[in-house]
Amino acid sequence: MSFTQIRTICCIGAGYVGGPTMAVIADRCPHIQVVVVDQNKDRISAWNNPDLTKLPVFEPGLDEIVKRARGNNLHFSCDVKKAIQSADMIFISVNTPTKNKGLGAGQASDLKWVEACARQVAQFSVGHTIVVEKSTLPVRTAATIQAILEATSSQEALEANPSFSVLSNPEFLSEGTAINDLEKPDRVLIGGSDPNAIEALVSIYKQWVYPEKILITNLWSSELSKLIANAFLAQRISSINSTAALCEVTGANIQEVANAIGSDSRIGSKFLSSGPGFGGSCFQKDILNLVYLCGHFGLPEVANYWESVVKINNWQKKRIAKLIVDKLFGTVTGKKLAVLGFAFKANTNDTRESPAIKIAKDLLEEGATLAIYDPKVTKEQISLDLTQYPAFESKNNQDLPTNLAELDSNWMYCKSIVEAVRGADAILILTEWNHFTNIQWSEISPLMRKPSWVFDTRGIVNPKHVTKAGLMCWRVGDGSL
Repeated sequence: MSFTQIRTICCIGAGYVGGPTMAVIADRCPHIQVVVVDQNKDRISAWNNPDLTKLPVFEPGLDEIVKRARGNNLHFSCDVKKAIQSADMIFISVNTPTKNKGLGAGQASDLKWVEACARQVAQFSVGHTIVVEKSTLPVRTAATIQAILEATSSQEALEANPSFSVLSNPEFLSEGTAINDLEKPDRVLIGGSDPNAIEALVSIYKQWVYPEKILITNLWSSELSKLIANAFLAQRISSINSTAALCEVTGANIQEVANAIGSDSRIGSKFLSSGPGFGGSCFQKDILNLVYLCGHFGLPEVANYWESVVKINNWQKKRIAKLIVDKLFGTVTGKKLAVLGFAFKANTNDTRESPAIKIAKDLLEEGATLAIYDPKVTKEQISLDLTQYPAFESKNNQDLPTNLAELDSNWMYCKSIVEAVRGADAILILTEWNHFTNIQWSEISPLMRKPSWVFDTRGIVNPKHVTKAGLMCWRVGDGSL
């Protein structure tokens, strides 16, 4: 068949990239059958849940797309073999965590899941199959995938007469705006050497993406572009956060500084919002991988440069936790702190590498009791991230122990802002959820124990409204307070 006539797609990996990406492809290409497979049965069950509010990934607009396509040409399954056998094109969209032991531990990407996928594809594919790297991978990973695919030796595979073309098609999604990023991308990047395979993938994206936004490169440029894009974005965040710290001690205001420098067309205004540090699954992992690659290829100075971006990010989280303790008379033992927001950013339920985790752990270690509220993150996820279950759940604070010092650094899961702040000594805004900007401080202040603080790590509240309500306020990068 002509490679431009893709009829069936299999995506291995039903996470934050695979699920939304395949949903949009299915929605825009109703003539293609799309199957998303994953070995995690609970995740697949969640994708098939009739209640669209319980999808495993929260992204604005995703539920409506799944509603239109699921059961028609979008399917979620645990039958990996069947999906691979029937696929003309296979996307590999699995996790690539940082290695925690062995060569490159703490920096290099662990490609065990990618390798496992390649072996499954080699084992079960029938005829010619286009294999697309969707996961963020180190440069030259495609060569590894190609070697595995070509080394297939099982009799079943040989009888199926498989052949393969490998493409790189990295994702450039921002969680919270992933659907818009997929439907109206800045660019679609495709790397490869087989013109027929490239044409096949281009023909899919052309269903809704302008041709001039589809960029074709070689495999290695495509793989490296994703790492460098994330590194540049993370570098901007570390740069603005380091500037925020300087603003606080000089009397400058980071929002005014950001507006001034962002007005320069050479710099631009995006990614100039100061905060508690970057999070998410990609930035730190990809920069550490870049550091490892630079060291591996004999570029220690380049490796040191990129490593400094991560160091500033970790310093920012520690700085904020220390500042909170200092402001609260040097101790938080026996004090209740209301944590508003636990996701690494607004409009997602993703907590991977969320700065809230490190800040919360530091404050728990200092003896604080945390009352945590996030509109999309579950109690179970917070428990996993903090590696401890809540000692109790808030029910209008009726079950709140009277002597918080006896709890030995515990936390409570709250279902509303009011539950979290009642009796609190301070409020910590760690995620920029929109409704946190509209808090009525005059109604919140009477619920708190005085003297009370609001620590705004996202720069989203109006300090005048906070102080008028009788609360003290610290806002990141605001040296005028």
